[in-house]
Amino acid sequence: MLGFYDYTVVLTYISLLISMGGMMFSINGHFKLAVACLALSGLCDMFDGKIARSKKNRTEAEKRFGIQIDSLCDVICFGVAPALLCYQMGMRGFTGIAILMFYVLAGLIRLAYFNVTEEERQEETDENRKYYQGLPITSMAIALPIVMMLSPILKREFLLALHVVMLAVGILFITNFKLHKPKNVTLAIMVTIVAVAVLKVLRIGL
Repeated sequence: MLGFYDYTVVLTYISLLISMGGMMFSINGHFKLAVACLALSGLCDMFDGKIARSKKNRTEAEKRFGIQIDSLCDVICFGVAPALLCYQMGMRGFTGIAILMFYVLAGLIRLAYFNVTEEERQEETDENRKYYQGLPITSMAIALPIVMMLSPILKREFLLALHVVMLAVGILFITNFKLHKPKNVTLAIMVTIVAVAVLKVLRIGL
């Protein structure tokens, strides 16, 4: 069969399948379950790179495939899926649709740029990447659950908050700045925050 199917890419595949489920939940109006799927996809993405790097004898083809498949999954999981969810939750006017289109395009551009620069970097060094160039597209797996958690406080301003967050995050995707990769302690804190946000979202009516 075409492709690679060892343990280094399984988590990436699982992330995509979860995201597909999340989009189906969005279409059917199950927004709380959709945001839970988004968070789970983010959790998978957080560890798929670490798992891939644990295999020391990866071939060049496996490395290049890993870069490509990760970004292709990311544009669906953290680009298209959040945009569809926000559209279903009310971003349906001209401004909202324009923002969502920009958001997905900016995410796509960021990931394509990452693929090019990452392949060049890996040809020069075997060291792990120490920083991100621009905001990672997976950041939406943190931002959107938090915004939805705050919906009872935001009330009528919730839809406005969605517009602002989607636009701001999209702009940060293609803004040229360096963001240091979080360490394990920071990752643990981020996972905890998102877990709390998702649990609160599942308890409130959306």
